[in-house]
Amino acid sequence: MHCADIASAGDCFWSRYIASWLFQGNYSFSTRTNPDGGDFKWAEERFQLKLDGAKDPFRLFIKTDASFDHNDEKGNLELREGYIDYTAQKWDLRAGRQIITWGVGDLIFINDVFPKDYEAFFSGRPLEYMKKSIDGVKVGAYPEFASFEFIAIPVFEPNNYTDSRRFYMFDPMPNVTTREEKDPATNLENTELALRAYRDIAGFDASVYFYRGFYRRPYMIPDDLNNTTKITFHYPKLSVYGASLQGRAFDGVLSFEAGYYNSRQDRKGIDYTTPNSQTKFLVGYQRQLWEDFTIGLQYYGEYMHAYSEYKKNHPAGLPIDKRFYQLSTIRLTQFLMHQTMRLSFFSFYSPSDGDYMLNPEIKYNFSDHIWAAVGGNIFGEGERWSQFGQLDKNDNIYLQLRYEF
Repeated sequence: MHCADIASAGDCFWSRYIASWLFQGNYSFSTRTNPDGGDFKWAEERFQLKLDGAKDPFRLFIKTDASFDHNDEKGNLELREGYIDYTAQKWDLRAGRQIITWGVGDLIFINDVFPKDYEAFFSGRPLEYMKKSIDGVKVGAYPEFASFEFIAIPVFEPNNYTDSRRFYMFDPMPNVTTREEKDPATNLENTELALRAYRDIAGFDASVYFYRGFYRRPYMIPDDLNNTTKITFHYPKLSVYGASLQGRAFDGVLSFEAGYYNSRQDRKGIDYTTPNSQTKFLVGYQRQLWEDFTIGLQYYGEYMHAYSEYKKNHPAGLPIDKRFYQLSTIRLTQFLMHQTMRLSFFSFYSPSDGDYMLNPEIKYNFSDHIWAAVGGNIFGEGERWSQFGQLDKNDNIYLQLRYEF
């Protein structure tokens, strides 16, 4: 919609203004009864409205969702994104609620240190809902030798894990019911800072990363190991130094990524309530084998530093992590019927833990505005506390329906 469409004379504030919306239904049926006795991991209808207006050098973008959750029988209003852009010749700025994605991994995150919603992923919601928003400021600078992104996040946002009413999860202390969560205080000292520098090197997209903030996964502090009556969950301090490289090679796309996780509260590895420092790496390869068929492979590893100190100070009876954790993935994608139908399969498998997750899906586009997808999430093997082994009782079949305009 342009100004001339709504005004016969003079200028309006926006030189460009676009509004779009979607209606979505998302239903995930559990293959066994949930802990709360229900049958659905997820059951909701959702309406989303997007507004995009611009008048150089400014741009305003708003994406808001209104939904009704049948499990909780209540509605919710969520601002997914809401920010203002300012664009100059060699730099730009974005301030407000935004979603940020870094790194080259496919559902494996090393330098993408920003918040995720794992409940959305494990319950079969559209993949875009795995990413959570942050409230912050992003500044981009573009000198000739490289490009830079600097991000400041004053308000901490944790990852969202599974709801214990809908998901069976391993709990090392199930009889302790008094629990509290202690988020990092919102002050200048705790403002999260992140920097990315990137450029092309010999046809490869190369990036280096830095992050100073907190782990987004909560870690447990019992009040008394011998007679625990209360558990406090906290988010330890973290710095990440990393790099990635991605480009064409061997008739496909080759990806490398690595990061050093510096656990600033436990550099010696002696505090069992805080994770040890780790080195993480990823190698990925994607290739089109024939028309409309693509295969993607990844191998991921994480190595725990000061492992002997970790084992020596680890409380008896609690699960012990391995020194070297491994994870592999495969993604298969086939388009059919003039690309209106997509058959896909994604799987995680851990050679070190022996557990897995399988995600087959069929998606069909009825038109440019209407599509539906049906799929499943299957978990199994491993230990009852391993990443996917603890989800063994949470297999589900999901249905996604969307109309967008």
